[in-house]
Amino acid sequence: MLNKNVETFLACDSPYKNAKVVLYGAPFDSTTSFRPGARFGSSAIRHESFGLETYSPYQEKDLLDCSVFDSGDLELCFGDPELALGGIENRAKIILEDGKLPFLLGGEHLVTLGAIRAVAQKYPDVCMVHFDAHTDLRDDYLGSKLSHACVLRRCWEILGNNRIFQFGIRSGDRSEFLWGASHVETHKFNLDGLKETLQQLKGRPIYFTLDLDVLDPACFPGTGTPEAGGIFFPELLHAIEEIGQDANVVACDVNELCPSLDQSGASTALACKIVRELLLALS
Repeated sequence: MLNKNVETFLACDSPYKNAKVVLYGAPFDSTTSFRPGARFGSSAIRHESFGLETYSPYQEKDLLDCSVFDSGDLELCFGDPELALGGIENRAKIILEDGKLPFLLGGEHLVTLGAIRAVAQKYPDVCMVHFDAHTDLRDDYLGSKLSHACVLRRCWEILGNNRIFQFGIRSGDRSEFLWGASHVETHKFNLDGLKETLQQLKGRPIYFTLDLDVLDPACFPGTGTPEAGGIFFPELLHAIEEIGQDANVVACDVNELCPSLDQSGASTALACKIVRELLLALS
């Protein structure tokens, strides 16, 4: 049984026992390779969410009608990635054991590894749908195997071949693309092929991981490794709706908001809206 956070994401204050979805934050960015600050993403999303309405005119759904519990941010060890991942994994296990969907707010993208470790134990045949600007398939980054630049490679070590499906990819070392060609399915530059992939995975458990830098920095500059040539909100919204309708999502995360890198607050506001729409799509 988890206790409610003092400040919750917009309207996510259902009693834990009744909740279908449970939010939990992972304020961790110790392996960030360029601009740090993603550790403040989860709290910023929670705080700024009250600038939104609970109702979505896109999906014609309202968070007031959903059962979502916000358990708040974890207290993680910034100096030890493995300890931090252990804390994330343990929280995800509790949520899964209680028959609920864990929704993780990052934090940098490495936090996904802690969650997928727990999810793969409960759902051994889980597949991963991954939206990102970057492949994240390096075997190591500057000698470290625990880096946000390596997170999908570590996930592959758990899941194996033909179970990771990447979209929006437009950046990576040449060796990552060469290695990935025979181990994962990569859709470059946009989200084309998502519908076909979801049909292929129909009925199978899916972990959905959304790195917000899949968005073009023209609309989302508040991220640690911005990469030109990305998608825009309407395309991402359509994909989220498709995932909600066609995918058996058993866990998900949204990561890599760095609020201090966009002093206008626009990136945080956009991240909040994406979280709202994803919650509604999964509810």
